[in-house]
Amino acid sequence: MSHTAHTPRPVTDYSGTYSIDPTHSEIGFTARHAMVTKVRGAFNEFTGTARTEEGLANASIEVTIDVASIDTRNSQRDEHLRMGEFFDVSNYPTMRFTSTDISARGDDGLTVVGDLTIKGQTRQVSIDFDFTGDVQDPWGNTRVGFEGSTVINRRDFGLEWQTALDGGGVLVSEKITLNFDISAVKQEG
Repeated sequence: MSHTAHTPRPVTDYSGTYSIDPTHSEIGFTARHAMVTKVRGAFNEFTGTARTEEGLANASIEVTIDVASIDTRNSQRDEHLRMGEFFDVSNYPTMRFTSTDISARGDDGLTVVGDLTIKGQTRQVSIDFDFTGDVQDPWGNTRVGFEGSTVINRRDFGLEWQTALDGGGVLVSEKITLNFDISAVKQEG
């Protein structure tokens, strides 16, 4: 039995209910810092489910992210991001994404459009995903993989905190890249 991922059929041929495996997935982000470097981080705790019938009929994706699980490898910065002037996790403990449209991009890609809610603000986002294959894992589960990203403006979601730099520019970019590296396990269907 091979454990190498492969794409034996187009992404539209899959059906069933899949749960995101948070242990083998990452929901990350990149922000430009002080105009010259990038700060990368991730949300370590999240849940998600994808459902589809063959041909992407009735396809849907729902993801809930625990905002307090933010991890930029700097505890002082993470604590600041949890506070009221940024994510305000005491009032807005979760982020949510709910798809509104899922369409194929060729045999090995998806465009997922949906509502992203951060800090009580909901905006439509579009995410292009590449299908990285499927595999039967050592425990007998069917596992599928997707990678994708999108760019959002954090101010659209009420994330306004900013500091100007003496020489011009700002400390934290408004544009944030969200990165998704997803492994999902088939539950049923």
